[in-house]
Amino acid sequence: MFGGFHAVKYIFIMFSSHRHDDLKEMLDSNKDSLKLEAMKRIVAMIARGKNASDLFPAVVKNVACKNIEVKKLVYVYLVRYAEEQQDLALLSISTFQRGLKDPNQLIRASALRVLSSIRVTIIVPIMMLAIKEAASDMSPYVRKTAAHAIPKLYSLDPEQKDQLIEVIEKLLADKTTLVAGSVVMAFEEVCPERIDLIHKNYRKLCNLLIDVEEWGQVVIINMLTRYARTQFLNPNINGGSGDKTFYGSDEDEDEDEEEKEKKPYVMDPDHRLLLRNTKPLLQSRNAAVVMAVAQLYFHLAPKAEVGVIAKALVRLLRSHSEVQYVVLQNVATMSIKRRGMFEPYLKSFYIRSTDPTQIKVLKLEVLTNLANETNISTILREFQTYIKSMDKDFVAATIQAIGRCATNISEVRDTCLNGLVQLLSNRDELVVAESVVVIKKLLQMQPEKHSDIIKHMAKLTDNIQVPMARASILWLIGEYCEHVPKIAPDVLRKMAKSFTNEEDIVKLQIINLAAKLYLTNSKQTKLLTQYVLNLAKYDQNYDIRDRARFIRQLIVPTEKSGALSKYAKKLFLALKPAPVLESPFKDRDHFQLGSLSHLLNAKAGGYQELPDWPEAAPDPSVRNVEVKESVRAVGTVTHRDTGALWGPQRMEGNSASGLESSSGSEESGSGSESEESKEASESEEEEEEEEEEQKKKKKKDLKKPRKHQRKSKPRKSESESESDEDEESESESSQSESEDSESEAEVKKKKKVQTRMTAHWSEFGNIIRVLFLSFLVEPAPSPQVTPVNTFLSNSLVTDLEGLSLSDSVLSPAVSVSYYFALKSYELLHRITGEGLSVEYCFSRQPFSPDANMVAVQMQFTNSASSDTKNLHIEDVKLQSGMRVKEFPEIELLPAGETATAVMGIDFCDSTQAANFQLCTHTRKFFVSIQPPVGELMRPVFLTENEFKKEQGQLMGMNEITEKLTLDVKCRNEHAIVQRVTTAANLSRVPCGSDKECRFAGRTVTSGSLVLVTVATKEEGAAQLTVNCEKMVIGTMLVKDILQALTQ
Repeated sequence: MFGGFHAVKYIFIMFSSHRHDDLKEMLDSNKDSLKLEAMKRIVAMIARGKNASDLFPAVVKNVACKNIEVKKLVYVYLVRYAEEQQDLALLSISTFQRGLKDPNQLIRASALRVLSSIRVTIIVPIMMLAIKEAASDMSPYVRKTAAHAIPKLYSLDPEQKDQLIEVIEKLLADKTTLVAGSVVMAFEEVCPERIDLIHKNYRKLCNLLIDVEEWGQVVIINMLTRYARTQFLNPNINGGSGDKTFYGSDEDEDEDEEEKEKKPYVMDPDHRLLLRNTKPLLQSRNAAVVMAVAQLYFHLAPKAEVGVIAKALVRLLRSHSEVQYVVLQNVATMSIKRRGMFEPYLKSFYIRSTDPTQIKVLKLEVLTNLANETNISTILREFQTYIKSMDKDFVAATIQAIGRCATNISEVRDTCLNGLVQLLSNRDELVVAESVVVIKKLLQMQPEKHSDIIKHMAKLTDNIQVPMARASILWLIGEYCEHVPKIAPDVLRKMAKSFTNEEDIVKLQIINLAAKLYLTNSKQTKLLTQYVLNLAKYDQNYDIRDRARFIRQLIVPTEKSGALSKYAKKLFLALKPAPVLESPFKDRDHFQLGSLSHLLNAKAGGYQELPDWPEAAPDPSVRNVEVKESVRAVGTVTHRDTGALWGPQRMEGNSASGLESSSGSEESGSGSESEESKEASESEEEEEEEEEEQKKKKKKDLKKPRKHQRKSKPRKSESESESDEDEESESESSQSESEDSESEAEVKKKKKVQTRMTAHWSEFGNIIRVLFLSFLVEPAPSPQVTPVNTFLSNSLVTDLEGLSLSDSVLSPAVSVSYYFALKSYELLHRITGEGLSVEYCFSRQPFSPDANMVAVQMQFTNSASSDTKNLHIEDVKLQSGMRVKEFPEIELLPAGETATAVMGIDFCDSTQAANFQLCTHTRKFFVSIQPPVGELMRPVFLTENEFKKEQGQLMGMNEITEKLTLDVKCRNEHAIVQRVTTAANLSRVPCGSDKECRFAGRTVTSGSLVLVTVATKEEGAAQLTVNCEKMVIGTMLVKDILQALTQ
């Protein structure tokens, strides 16, 4: 046995010593191809987490290789292992220095990165010289690497701080977006207290922010948040720019008179510049950027403007659970001071069964913070559902949330108390225990009104075994023993029997109960009290022994006892203040939102406190600086993360104004308020003159012959589309454009540029128009084409004849049976699909291959000039339980033709999207189909008696009732039936009453019954009732039908 073990050990040692011999031979080869292959394999090993440090000597020899590709990979390897193999890395220091002079920018940057990774103090002067040279490099990528090297050198030798600050000051003046984020990070690491370095670069950083990479945006926003807190006045100190928030309290109204006497607050233009330039980033795809902007607005913006961040934060709740956890932590803090900001999004915080426990608890916290007199009934109804959860920690948190709601809102205190008392009969002991603890806190507010509840809880001592619950009951009985004079001694008797077997927390409360009863009812409890104190005298726990000795001396007067025993009743039976149930997030806002310290509720290493607002505004002139060159290229407009298309706006008449707005936005920081007003007035006059000229041109065009009018028809549609685009773009950018500043001299110069470039821009504008119109103008409706696929049933084809798959309203000539027109949805736009467009609708016909699937009718249109082949589905990604039946492959779709196909999807009674790839012979497109809740049903016929019988079985939590006011056009039976059946695939149920409309259906997958009743009343009032076995389906259906009937 031992011989075999040694043999295996020997083989392992031999293998480990020779496992990389092939790679070492390839690295020693004279062929660059072999070296490149070896380095690729080594880097792949590192990426997979394998240790390749034993190859360091073989790799470092190739650092002087002339092949650029090999050299790049060698540097990648050295960056990873330079700290571990410092001695060997030092041998190649001269090669790294030569690499700093390499003509290839990637080699220069890699050499600096490796050099800064060698953690040896002897080469600090070499590193400092290399960083200074790289900071002046022509390549922004190398300058970015220099910024990354600064914190490394600072941590190695803090004495170099003064020289590094000079480099940081130089890099802060850099005008490229690639460097901005990195140098601000270096500033934060080395000298965050030197805000004087930011003054001259403040406006530049604000204007560059939209174009910086996402990592840099987060760093810059956090730095500018702290900077703004030191340089600007508090916008809310005098009511925040005169705007009162819609959720303001009555106290705010009382303070209005005092505020009027104070000097009105005027926001600093630089403060407004920061808020304006960060606002578009709320639409960023990166959650960290959105969170950074949200905390900036919360800490810096006036109260009236903070509300814009709510929608962006709610959008982040659709992200991964880790992102949700961080966002909800911050929302919970914000919702305490800014409750009204999140009230419109109350339903976004409803808890899903799939949420992790920590997410559920945070959502409960937010819902509790948002609770008020108007929405408390809805929230309590949600809580009632949550109590039935199988997650015990979540149930306990829900019961605590009910207690907090009862504490904060006196109108529902009795309702909550009665609900909690009903939970005392729950089978789950943990639910009962948590209810007892919360009831105890609520009873302290009005004990005299609830003696019956105290009696009921006293009876539970025989059944409840959870120590905290037993202790709470004993405390209640002892504290309010005068309300239950007959029951209290009996409870003490029972507790005395089991004293030795109780937990410590229960024993302490038994002693307290005995002492209180001895003081109020000594005739019945004197012997019991002495018995309990004697038991406690010899208990193993010293706390219990000490408590017994202390109480014995206090309540049983002896010769040795002092004057304190005279006040025993006042000590034990004193009125105690009712506990205040507060949110654990109440005092967290002293930490900067979005920081690790806020998340942990404790100061983390490296955390910088958020400065207090200054009492007097510092000198704003320190930020004035002359900008010699514009950072952005002339005539380019960039929209990041907003999804906006860059289109021509008044390209003929106002072509050069685009130049002014783009270049002027960079120089806006240096102008004064007077220059802003001049520029605004001049730009308005120019726009009015241009509009008058355009009107004159239109009048001339109308006088021309018809031939010319026919030619100009596309121009009309073009101008309409442009005006629509202008309205949308102006609504987004009016605020930012109105506050940009320019000097008069610059305006005159740019007018000259405008006259010179008009001809050039008119030609360029025509090209742009053609491209832009291809995005905006909808294609003409193609005639009905016989489907290529022949697998559709005749009945289905006849049902779908004349059906338009566009979003526009059906023409009157199209007759659609059963009251409704099927709505179509775009699956693939023809621009994205390179000529192939796909629309789909839910045909509401049975899917013959599988009755549990929803039939989805798809229409393929080939608008390209070439044929499309082999249309099929691949890479289907579904939630658990969902299934897809693919449509047969469409082998050929000629140019200009349309084909129809049907596929089946089992959505498993949920509105989760089905994601898949739509493939042709050349391309693959990622698409998804998400059903409305009304399409997850199939109609079912019921008689009136059957409907009432089934409805009677779906009461309580399975019934949702909402009151509504019907739309003016929807106050007759025909209109109600039409709108309900359009919103949901349900069938009409016969009804004897003229004022009721009933509908029935079953969910496609599980066959769960869905019953809908619309009862009309006078003056358009109505009541909508939905009975459904599945609460989620019912809730979503109520929302859709409400929208259909009221709009």
